[in-house]
Amino acid sequence: MKLTIRPVTPDLWPALEHLFGKWGASNGCWCMYWRLGGAYRGRREQNKESLQKIVRRGPSPGLLAFSGDLPVGWCQLTPRDALPWLDRMWWFQRVDDLPVWSVSCFFVRRDYRRQGIMTQLVAAAVKTAKRAKASALEAYPIDTSAAKSSSNIFVGTASTFARAGFKEVARRAPYRPIMRHDLKSLPR
Repeated sequence: MKLTIRPVTPDLWPALEHLFGKWGASNGCWCMYWRLGGAYRGRREQNKESLQKIVRRGPSPGLLAFSGDLPVGWCQLTPRDALPWLDRMWWFQRVDDLPVWSVSCFFVRRDYRRQGIMTQLVAAAVKTAKRAKASALEAYPIDTSAAKSSSNIFVGTASTFARAGFKEVARRAPYRPIMRHDLKSLPR
């Protein structure tokens, strides 16, 4: 599937809103979990307003994938410092003090799942983070090959990131690796 992938800017907010739908992606999360932790629950409208303010203020908090004019996928992409809840979860605490960027959440329109959209979003995230001069890009996916792994893959799958050149740099929970792509080694 040929997609156009763009950073979310204020003019694309209606497209993101259309993709997430009336109730918001992931039960009203609006990609606020890694920013707020469990406090995101029960704040559907506030979460939406918070993400909209982040989009308005800039820089873009993620990438939006389009099939023609239809928004079909999203990934949150931002410097890790914008996602403080990662440091509050012991299994995602920083591996070192490298100022990395993070790709932390995905949402793909139901009818478009299992068509490689996440793979294309990961590839675009690598390029976007490289252009932003990030030294590395991290992800915190589900390792679906591990025993008792979750089927809730809004954070992506380890196999998708591995195919994109990410390497496991830590694993403090059985099915939740920290994976990293070294961006310094990529050509400009």
